[in-house]
Amino acid sequence: MTAGGGRFGDLAPRMISGGVMAGLGIGALWLGGGWFLALVVAICAAMVWELARMLAPMQPGRVALALAAMAAVAVAATALLPAGLALPLVLVPALAGLRLLPAYRAVFAVYASFVVIAGFGLWHLRADFGAMGFTWMLWLALVVIVTDVAGYFAGRIIGGPKIWPAVSPKKTWSGTIAGWVGAAAVGAVFLGKGGAGLSVIGISVALSMAAQLGDVAESALKRRVGVKDASSLIPGHGGVLDRFDGMLGASILFLLVERALAFPPVVGG
Repeated sequence: MTAGGGRFGDLAPRMISGGVMAGLGIGALWLGGGWFLALVVAICAAMVWELARMLAPMQPGRVALALAAMAAVAVAATALLPAGLALPLVLVPALAGLRLLPAYRAVFAVYASFVVIAGFGLWHLRADFGAMGFTWMLWLALVVIVTDVAGYFAGRIIGGPKIWPAVSPKKTWSGTIAGWVGAAAVGAVFLGKGGAGLSVIGISVALSMAAQLGDVAESALKRRVGVKDASSLIPGHGGVLDRFDGMLGASILFLLVERALAFPPVVGG
């Protein structure tokens, strides 16, 4: 095997599974409504299932399934019920994990809560911005995807110093900075959309950083419990949590940005 093959040995399965996921995601995003909600619910439920299996591998499988079902109901409730009524359900999976899991209870509670909140953020962005909902959800997805792709190639081609080798030995500063540049480029593409100004570039970079922090946080979690991947559900990517950890971080920050900066705009949508 050549050096290039060694660096990109996982590229083919990543591209195939990534293409399938992108097709499903764009289709559901375009259709919106129940189709997009079903996708978000399924992703969040899978993430909570993987989280419970990682943190408590000796527990009966029905425990992880029960927690995943609670997460699915909680995410669906944030879309189908008034916010005030749905809010208590957001924390139900976390509280149930405190009772059902034998260890890492606090870790599960925090992470599961973030998953449900991120699911709400994704649904809110698509559903509550009218005709621009598709545009801004596409923007968020592209920021996360380009951050990941640019980081993957720059890290393997340029290499250089690692960010935190004890936790994530493959992540380099070159890949990290390339992700920021890629996110800025995505933001530039969306200049003027719905009246967006130059702030969209800075916000895109900030979301890129949040996505990278989500990735590192999941890597630290996996290192702590001694697993390589959250699961093997997605060829070339590991589990759903491995694939959507960046979107998790970006979605949480988006909710803060949306409230603090009244972004994204919808003028002209």
